[in-house]
Amino acid sequence: MPNENKKQGFPPQHQDHQPGTEPEMNPEPKSVDENYKGSGKLSGKVALITGGDSGIGKSVAIYYAKEGADVAIVYLEESKDAQTTKELVEAEGRKCLLLAGDIGSEPFCEEVTKKTLDEFGKIDILVNNAAEQHPQKSLLDISADQLEKTFRTNVFSIFHLTKAVLPHLKKGSTIINTSSITAYKGNEKLIDYSSTKGRLFHLHVL
Repeated sequence: MPNENKKQGFPPQHQDHQPGTEPEMNPEPKSVDENYKGSGKLSGKVALITGGDSGIGKSVAIYYAKEGADVAIVYLEESKDAQTTKELVEAEGRKCLLLAGDIGSEPFCEEVTKKTLDEFGKIDILVNNAAEQHPQKSLLDISADQLEKTFRTNVFSIFHLTKAVLPHLKKGSTIINTSSITAYKGNEKLIDYSSTKGRLFHLHVL
């Protein structure tokens, strides 16, 4: 969002494709504090993280690895970003499984669960983080296709993946759903996205 970037001293950010990629950002995001030292809080755990190739998901993957967890990260098609995340996880001495595909698809969510279990034998943590947004100037500019796609990625995927993973979780396992400030404040250019994030807030509460 250009106005927010200007306030923080960042140059305007724009990419002509979605999903975006981190190497095209200026400056590139800082994913981890190099001075952070893990203390084994997640030793022996396995985490499945959607949108783990970049942004919040990338940071989660790296910090989880620093705390001793092996991770599986799901992403749409940003293979270069995903490979970078994998290398950073492995630099912490942990394993990282890359899984590319559309989490809006229930069969893919089932496949992701199976491949993670095949690789690691269990799942202890599910982080539903992946999301997409398509800024529009007006509600009148939001097509039915865009509305459905945004909800499939941001909301339906959480049901699909949680449903697939839930039978394999044990006592003490965790499911984390990432929401957004737009759930509370809204955004006039992100009406459909804000709606999905508001829905996630209610999922937290319930």
